[in-house]
Amino acid sequence: MRRNQNGNALSELKKRLGHDFSDDSLLDVALTHASALDPSESVAGSYQRLEFLGDRVLGLVVATMLHRHFPAADEGELARRFNHMVKRETCAEIAIELNIGSAMRIGPSEAQTGGRKKTALLADICEAVIAAIYLDGGFEAAEQFIGRLWQSRMVSLSGPLRDAKTTLQEWAQSKGLPTPRYDVITRDGPDHAPMFVVGVTVQGLAQGQGRGGSKRIAEQSAAEAVLRREGVWNE
Repeated sequence: MRRNQNGNALSELKKRLGHDFSDDSLLDVALTHASALDPSESVAGSYQRLEFLGDRVLGLVVATMLHRHFPAADEGELARRFNHMVKRETCAEIAIELNIGSAMRIGPSEAQTGGRKKTALLADICEAVIAAIYLDGGFEAAEQFIGRLWQSRMVSLSGPLRDAKTTLQEWAQSKGLPTPRYDVITRDGPDHAPMFVVGVTVQGLAQGQGRGGSKRIAEQSAAEAVLRREGVWNE
């Protein structure tokens, strides 16, 4: 496989990662999108397999961190904290903090559609980088990397620990109401940067609406709007 052509960006990224790679090819693969591969190259030369592994490494490290730092928390609280820590948006935030996008190897078509700034891709590449560190330096190296970047988020987490959709569903059930219904009201924008408006209906209540760059985000926003309006969330 060709080496990453973003030489300076790659060198600077290595410094920010804080890991001295013995096998630089692992990081090269972690940063490579399938759109950048030559026709003769296998898709195994892209980040996808590493992302699969990195997701599991991240999960184990975060679960261990939470178990250690919150000895009085029950399983439900640990699960809610875990979901917040490993969700796509958190991984993408860390990728942005590390400026991983500048060192990614992507094809022209992906670059033209804003690939270096896409939340989903940044999150996946971030997990692939975790796998590269794990394969190169072992579990301890991956644990140190994750601890350095995720621990501050773990201890500073405030506000509701449950996601809005789960909270709204539980609240509706506690009132003897049916499961909330979500409907897409509008979808605007180009395919690479859509904007959804979603409405959520809870029996007996006015509809709540939310906006977001994906249906999932818009649904969460709509659920949050109802929770705040009804005084369930006051933060």
